[in-house]
Amino acid sequence: MQTLVTLCALLLFLFSVHADVVDRFEDVPECLKYFYKEKVPEWGTSTPGAARLCQRFVNRYHFATLYDTNHRIAVYSAYHFQPSNGGGRERRWFVEPQLVNLSWQAEMKDGYWLGKDHPGVYQGEKQALNEDYTHSGFDRGHLNPNGHHAVPSRNATFTLTNVVPQNPKLNQNAWRIHESQLTDLFKSKCSKAYVLVGAIPSADNWIVKNNVKRVNIPDYLWNAFCCVDNNERPLQSGAATARNTEENWVEKLSLDKLGEFLQQFSNQPVGELFYNNCRA
Repeated sequence: MQTLVTLCALLLFLFSVHADVVDRFEDVPECLKYFYKEKVPEWGTSTPGAARLCQRFVNRYHFATLYDTNHRIAVYSAYHFQPSNGGGRERRWFVEPQLVNLSWQAEMKDGYWLGKDHPGVYQGEKQALNEDYTHSGFDRGHLNPNGHHAVPSRNATFTLTNVVPQNPKLNQNAWRIHESQLTDLFKSKCSKAYVLVGAIPSADNWIVKNNVKRVNIPDYLWNAFCCVDNNERPLQSGAATARNTEENWVEKLSLDKLGEFLQQFSNQPVGELFYNNCRA
């Protein structure tokens, strides 16, 4: 009997380590590492229907996402910057199998082939699908940008749990330029950069398909970074916000000012986005 109990405990442990959808980021060390000094932000934790995703591709983790299953957009994605080693854009868009059924595989998969594995099962109850974005007038806007990664992490960013409906003008102009500026900064100033990128959902603006509100169109995008040296000591921090409109403007802020901005959209204290707010 004791042997059976021990075996069950071991199997439970193995599942918790390798599962992509987890109860707490803190339970998965390989996923927790994407947060500076392993501090998970309080921001977004009270979101109804929030799912914690350790984004898994080719059998390893690449970043973490707090996902709002009611609005079907991410609250934020957390990642480490990596200099790109080239490689083209993914032509596939992945979905999260465990947002359909927790017993399914713990790795993102092309929605088409997931449908072949499980014919007749609807994948979009708790997440956006590729067809939601088709002819919507919005880009599939990466939160964690593919250009901030080397392959295969670059490929892993092409999951629909890491994108939001983004105004094409903003996505292809001011926000793209801001991401490029961050690339230059991270390469020149940081031994490592911890980054958070999130979205503020709108009150009632949606991509609608067949008279069904499918994907919330966020009012704002935001990002924050903590740049550290080889000893994990803070060197520089910063943040930015942008209205998700054709206004096509990115406003750069301090972490403190970003906290004040986010506080407008929450009844709960925002708290620190990074350990000690990325202060030395």
